Amino acid sequence: MTWQFVLAGLAVGVLVGMTGMGGGSLMTPMLVFIFGFNPATAIGTDILHGAVFKSVGGIRHHQLGTTQAKLSGWMFLGSAPASLAGVATATWLKHRYGDSVQSTEGMVLGAALLVGGVGMLLKSVVRVREVADGPFVMRTRDRVAAVVIGLVGGYIVGLTSVGSGVFFGLTLLIVFPLRVHKVVGTDILHAAGLLWVAGFGHLVAGNVDTHALAWLLIGSIPGVLLGSQWTVRVGDRPLRLLLAAVLFASGAKLVAPNGNGWLVAAGSFVALVVAAGWAVRMRDSARLASLPRID
Repeated sequence: MTWQFVLAGLAVGVLVGMTGMGGGSLMTPMLVFIFGFNPATAIGTDILHGAVFKSVGGIRHHQLGTTQAKLSGWMFLGSAPASLAGVATATWLKHRYGDSVQSTEGMVLGAALLVGGVGMLLKSVVRVREVADGPFVMRTRDRVAAVVIGLVGGYIVGLTSVGSGVFFGLTLLIVFPLRVHKVVGTDILHAAGLLWVAGFGHLVAGNVDTHALAWLLIGSIPGVLLGSQWTVRVGDRPLRLLLAAVLFASGAKLVAPNGNGWLVAAGSFVALVVAAGWAVRMRDSARLASLPRID
């Protein structure tokens, strides 16, 4: 099984390059559901894979001028040590629960995906203040907020591999007055450094499938370069709404693998996503209709 890994890497790489999200949120469930990996190996492989291809994407975004390097650095101060704590927790769960670790980590991952789905929906419909493309001057409050965001998000990433795009991207949009393409570039640049730390921890713990990793990178590296070029040109709201539905369905399935309640939860969330998309479209149409016409 090789070309399937390449296609999976390509799809995720393009999505991450365009929106800054979808790495752990999509790749880990794909490795679990489609390729049959246990959650521990899926998480470790995905994190190290993300470290490599997001490094390429971060460099490209920096060349395009869509990053805030200082903000990434302050978040990294909190996220790097916290991610190691997350890896240690994941390893402890593996040794503590033995053969049942797959279901335990599956439920943890599922809960993270459910939160990620809600966060993605909010990120798609909530409008936040933005500034122009000029330099963003960080105050003391901004530095403290960046470190705290790094601490919380870093632990989540180390534990589940989910969060480097969903959690950080959402909080960057809400807390800091950055344009969306600046958030994407800053998020990817920060995630690259964070995932190297967490990925090395998982490699030492034996949670990485190097064969799958190599084939995933063959697809994801050109994918993230291509997606980065499209960042400032393509609207990403439809992609975010679709991704929110996928995240929630995957999370519900992991939390309740043997029941049908996840179908009801996933269906309800998909309906919510559709309703949110319709509401956003109506709001934008009303705003356009209220603008003065130029004959």
